[in-house]
Amino acid sequence: MSEQDKFDYWANVEVMGHRRFAGKVTEQVIAGCGFVRIDVPQVDDRMAFTKLIGTASIYAITPCSETVAMQLARQYRERPVEIYSPSVQPVLDYHDDEY
Repeated sequence: MSEQDKFDYWANVEVMGHRRFAGKVTEQVIAGCGFVRIDVPQVDDRMAFTKLIGTASIYAITPCSETVAMQLARQYRERPVEIYSPSVQPVLDYHDDEY
């Protein structure tokens, strides 16, 4: 692959946090910074999604066939967004006359 060729392969991508994504992998520049773009395909009941990952957090990219990428995406069971909701603290009702 020459420097002018763009990376455009089905691949397995391993990132920090022991997370793995499989899908169509390309490069994308946002605000002058390079990212690896992974278009994870729809598998079973999980919809397709795109994940942009900074290059510094990637351990390995292993190109593979589309068939293998689909099997890996099904196995990894990654979701497009992880939702975090801290427990809600009760709001105390303070009155000015108590001070």
